[in-house]
Amino acid sequence: MDYTTRRKIRELGITVGSLPTGMKNCITDVSGVRIGHVTIDRPLDDPEQDYACTGVTAILPHGGNLFREKVTAASYVINGFGKTTGLIQVNELGVLECPIMLTNTFSVPAVMQGTLQEMLEQNPEIGDTTGTINLVVGECNDGYLNAIRKCMVQPEDAVRAIKNATEEQAQEGAIGAGKGMVCFGYKGGIGSSSRLIHVGDETYTVGVLVLSNFGKKEEFQIDRYKDQLVRIDHQTKAIDHTSDGSIIIVLATDAPVSDRQLLRMAKRCAIGLGRTGSYYSHGSGDIVIAFSTARKISHRSEQVVESRVQVREDHPVMNQLFTAASDATEEAILNSLSQAVTTKGRIGRVAEAYPFT
Repeated sequence: MDYTTRRKIRELGITVGSLPTGMKNCITDVSGVRIGHVTIDRPLDDPEQDYACTGVTAILPHGGNLFREKVTAASYVINGFGKTTGLIQVNELGVLECPIMLTNTFSVPAVMQGTLQEMLEQNPEIGDTTGTINLVVGECNDGYLNAIRKCMVQPEDAVRAIKNATEEQAQEGAIGAGKGMVCFGYKGGIGSSSRLIHVGDETYTVGVLVLSNFGKKEEFQIDRYKDQLVRIDHQTKAIDHTSDGSIIIVLATDAPVSDRQLLRMAKRCAIGLGRTGSYYSHGSGDIVIAFSTARKISHRSEQVVESRVQVREDHPVMNQLFTAASDATEEAILNSLSQAVTTKGRIGRVAEAYPFT
């Protein structure tokens, strides 16, 4: 079967939940959110053994200066076998002041360095007339396909990913940080989905982007979707020997929610993850990073107090936001499978595209 052209799961007949999707069915349906990728795909000195199959993905909450105009944020650790940076301060202060960067495990230092360089260039005051900056970098281990010990991602790749970021529908599958990832024994990587919530005259958007790299073939709950139009080509072989793996889930919304409410939404992403078949294994780094674009928080202010608009906790819209978080996460994971193409990596290894037909 030719997997060079891949489709989102809705084109294959699978529908998750009852809430409508945004126009792009992507995290960039949340106005202002931008996604940028840099993909590294090339043989190294010994092409029979070593292959660079990795990359960087940048998620920008808006197109302005993120340090000077922060956004409300929170994070939630489902299972903590991960090396993500910056989450302690995100949860302490409830704000995000930089792009969210995704890459492979050993490239966290390089991506952090490149992101720091870009943010310092944009903001000469950082570390001089004002404080330092909190950088957020998430990772999954792509060492099955990628020669991870070669540390091929460089700081300039992080800068390029940030500068490449656009509001267009994000590329998904074996792209950017998702280039070398494996999910349920097949090719995984970047996936995205969105949901719309209509409340009176207001419409709120919830978008999710995932970096999927977890699970074995037998754990995938494909039977949940078989009564829909999708068919499976059982001749395609899955990878038998993969590590526990991980997933990074990024949730964005334009709903006016507090960092505490974002944390509650982030927890519901675990429901969508579990529906696909994950049980949050011992060696899995399952982490959610969430932010709201409804309010920009100025880095400097002389005001002693501030006012903000916030969704009422006991209004039914909160339950819809929870539903959107779980459903968009589930669909984003499925899209990471349906969009990924068969990918060759180091020592002759191959991760096949999931055999949706």
